[in-house]
Amino acid sequence: ALRRGQKRGLGWGVKEKDRIQFQEALKELNIGLENRLKVDTQYLSGGQRQALTLVMAALVKLKLLLLDEHTAALDPKTSQMVMDLTQKIVEHHQWTTLMITHDMNHAIEYGNRLIMLYQGQIVVDVKGEEKK
Repeated sequence: ALRRGQKRGLGWGVKEKDRIQFQEALKELNIGLENRLKVDTQYLSGGQRQALTLVMAALVKLKLLLLDEHTAALDPKTSQMVMDLTQKIVEHHQWTTLMITHDMNHAIEYGNRLIMLYQGQIVVDVKGEEKK
């Protein structure tokens, strides 16, 4: 899951220190993927791929995390797991996050500001408790 370029012989494989840091982050988050690192990503579920992507993002110094329908193709249980993981990582790193979603429950539960668009125009813009 972490060695795509290395596997294809492209010469830009994963450095050992990055691999160790990735494994430590997986253990710390306790999402049950520590033993799946050598599995080709095509054999991982959508939720597992999203979780690994979030963990990889956590290892980079980000200023803004952009999530575009990152739970759209997931079943409700997996979607909830990915959203909980997202919240945990975002809060830990104190990232500014822009999440695009059609799931109003996710927008209300996880967002601290809700902006709704209709035909390219802002029709709702609420913050904090106003959104509930």
